[in-house]
Amino acid sequence: MPPIPGSGLAKGLAVTLRTMTRKTVTAQYPDIQPELPPRSRGVIGLFEENCTVCMLCARECPDWCIYIDSHKETSPPAAPGGRERSRNVLDRFAIDFSLCMYCGICIEVCPFDALFWSPEFEYAETDIHELTHERDKLREWMWTVPEPPALDPGAEEPKEIAAARKAADKLAAQRAQEQQAQQAEREQYEQAQAQAQAQAQAQAQEQTGEKGGSA
Repeated sequence: MPPIPGSGLAKGLAVTLRTMTRKTVTAQYPDIQPELPPRSRGVIGLFEENCTVCMLCARECPDWCIYIDSHKETSPPAAPGGRERSRNVLDRFAIDFSLCMYCGICIEVCPFDALFWSPEFEYAETDIHELTHERDKLREWMWTVPEPPALDPGAEEPKEIAAARKAADKLAAQRAQEQQAQQAEREQYEQAQAQAQAQAQAQAQEQTGEKGGSA
């Protein structure tokens, strides 16, 4: 069946009329902050205590926008006769957000969970050099990092939690066995004491009877 002439125009006008009758919704930003979805990529926060200066994030960054400087310090041996140990100490950790493309590779490759996504996005600057955030600024962003979402009820338990629970259950079982063994030893000791007291009383009665017979 050939299309009716003007049907396309009628459909378009119908869509226009439906849209005209709807209430206009305008986001009143910045007076009202937008509701961002979970795991929004706004800015990167640094948890400095977890950083070991392994340089993985800087090497894997496709934009080369992460700058890290460090030096080595030698710590004395923990025990007499031991070897001195050297460790890397972080001097500078900076991210140039004018180059960052927010791919998140640095956060994924970090083996010690030192980098996190924050949903904050209001850090525009008039000077491009101000978009290079040093470690003090990156640490401030950590206060805006949301808590991780709850796991799906049907999801598998994380390996770390499963291993910790297994170790805790094993330790609890060992303690329960030790307590049972201690309880059994205590009962045996009490029984032995009761038997010894009974034997002592029996001997005392026998001695008393013998003395009375001889008298």
